Amino acid sequence: MTEGQTDGTPTDGTESHDPDFPEAFLSFMRQGWSDTALPVTPRPETPNYAKRRAALSAAFPGETLVIPTGTEKVRANDTDYPFRPGSDFAYLTGDHDADSVLVLRPNGSGHDAMLYMRPRSSRETDEFFRSRNGELWVGRRHTLGEKSTELGLPTADLTGLEATLADLAPGRTRVLRGFDAQVDAAVRPYDGPRAEGQPARDRELAIAISEMKLVKDEWEIGQLQDAIDATVRGFEDVARILPADRAVSERLLEGVFALRARHDGNDVGYGSIVGAGEHATILHWVHNHGATRPGDLLLMDMGVEGPNLYTADVTRVLPVSGRFTALQRQVYDIVYASQQAGIEAIRPGVKFKDVHLTCMRVLAEGLSELGLLPVSVDEAMDEKSTVYRRWTLHGFGHMLGIDVHDCSNARKETYRDGALGEGYVLTVEPGLYFQPEDELVPAELRGMGIRIEDDVLVTATGAVNLSAGLPRTSDEVETWLAEQREAGPRLPS
Repeated sequence: MTEGQTDGTPTDGTESHDPDFPEAFLSFMRQGWSDTALPVTPRPETPNYAKRRAALSAAFPGETLVIPTGTEKVRANDTDYPFRPGSDFAYLTGDHDADSVLVLRPNGSGHDAMLYMRPRSSRETDEFFRSRNGELWVGRRHTLGEKSTELGLPTADLTGLEATLADLAPGRTRVLRGFDAQVDAAVRPYDGPRAEGQPARDRELAIAISEMKLVKDEWEIGQLQDAIDATVRGFEDVARILPADRAVSERLLEGVFALRARHDGNDVGYGSIVGAGEHATILHWVHNHGATRPGDLLLMDMGVEGPNLYTADVTRVLPVSGRFTALQRQVYDIVYASQQAGIEAIRPGVKFKDVHLTCMRVLAEGLSELGLLPVSVDEAMDEKSTVYRRWTLHGFGHMLGIDVHDCSNARKETYRDGALGEGYVLTVEPGLYFQPEDELVPAELRGMGIRIEDDVLVTATGAVNLSAGLPRTSDEVETWLAEQREAGPRLPS
């Protein structure tokens, strides 16, 4: 970001510290420009978004629904984080621009949709070169018509949103809150002050969208598969530059995967976890400032987010030297057996928590074989005990989709206490973690962390592992790692 990009006030997208421009410069900048239309065509997936809006419309007849995407977030001073659209908004529109708001207004037989958006900064005003939102600073934005053609949605200038929101009746309006402070302030909650994030009626809107997202359609499954396939390539990239005989930084490995994510997708789907040695025991290790060591294990939890924001979420553990030690293999095989049991248990109608218990029992049995459980396996699995969780901590997995932790606003009885359905996509990711400071385990286990995670589609007859392109068994991992090292480094193509 360079200095001196604007000369107005902060409220209109300019910087207060920039100087005024002389009139001669302004006059010169207003002339001599040609105009080029964007070559937009209707996106092939727009019927999917329309179908989702129709389903949401049917869930709230006669009510106005307001779904904002969110605004850019300041990273430091006058620089912003890269914008990532609100997941629910993107799920319903396919639009990726900041500040946009979808409004669904009842029409007697359903809802009329209107996408309020910030249009392009035309040459009719000085915005195109003076504003931080101008085309010479951020590039060409769509016109209202171009966006409408691309998304199959009626569009309106964002400047008209304030009047529209002022005209809405609180008792007949629901807002997806927490994304746009101006939208939140403009539509007064109908059922009193916000207690836990959203008023009850607005909370019902968030729940409805989350529960719609539980079942993935064919297009969504394809998007997930593409992101997972790119993730497989990213793991291969990392394995190809991972030396067996010397240390390299975790951040080098993180960066190699990030290159694949930016080249083949939108970005990483979440902060990559690259845990070498004892860092693998820290569940959300994202500092990645350590280094690999020959003889240690390397845990990598990484996923590519595709161009339409569907993300993979995969974890693999590699023996840096190329071969597991006997003890590393023993623990790895326990975790693999747990994951395999969980995948085999998945089918429509099976309770989410029963898959969890299936995975956890295998882990508890393995901990017992290692001589670590202070009680029997049955006692450890009793809900009044669960002492086995000292070495597992987390559940077996979560829903996956347009968010890495998808459907997070779904009701507990529908998700965590509910049954799996055909078209669900979820992770299966059991793990064992022996902290370096844990005096209840033998010294040779301390600092060892192993998790195996795959992305699984629930089908009519069982489960399909979408990330089967990466090996899972200990023998397969060793063979695959040797093959990648033999192939050598490559650039994404």
